[in-house]
Amino acid sequence: MVQTPDTSESRPIARALQAFRATGGILRTRDAIQAGVHPRTLYQLRDDGQIEQLSRGLYRLLGTPSLGHPDLVTVALKIPGGVLCLISALAWHELTTQIPHEISVAIRRGAEPPRLDYPPVRHYWFSGRAFSEGIETHQVDGIPLHVYSREKTLADCFKHRHRIGLDTVLEALKAYCQRRPVHTETLLHYAEICRVKRIMTPYLEALL
Repeated sequence: MVQTPDTSESRPIARALQAFRATGGILRTRDAIQAGVHPRTLYQLRDDGQIEQLSRGLYRLLGTPSLGHPDLVTVALKIPGGVLCLISALAWHELTTQIPHEISVAIRRGAEPPRLDYPPVRHYWFSGRAFSEGIETHQVDGIPLHVYSREKTLADCFKHRHRIGLDTVLEALKAYCQRRPVHTETLLHYAEICRVKRIMTPYLEALL
């Protein structure tokens, strides 16, 4: 078996490949630098066809299993403090027939807005308990993704009903009520946080 000579040129490549494998094949530039990998090594691997660029500052090692949800993985890694919300969260929970053309992400008010070339992202400023409560963490292709729960998402959608459309919101509420269990108290808890309890209650009572 012929081994690659341990030259000054091959050592950075080997270090970079090891860093990719240690993270499951996906690496951000900032994490690569912390692992001792120079950006020019990433560019060399990209130009040599050993890694692909998913987005600015985000790379995947070729030869690793294909991503089932590359857009969500990109968002999860590039916006680690963000939470999937509104239409995107409804789609995640299978509460809508709408097909999102962009990924809706809630970020804490005052945080730096995301900068992504791809996928298209629309961010929403949430603050206080409206941001911090009702967050679930799911694994997507081995990457933690933050998503608002079904109940929190419905409350958020009522709050933003003029933007996403009341028909879409009511469709989601109906789909939620057709499933079991229905956590009415939890739903109204989040509705109160989002200040839409008075608006949501009549629609909820009509469906229960």
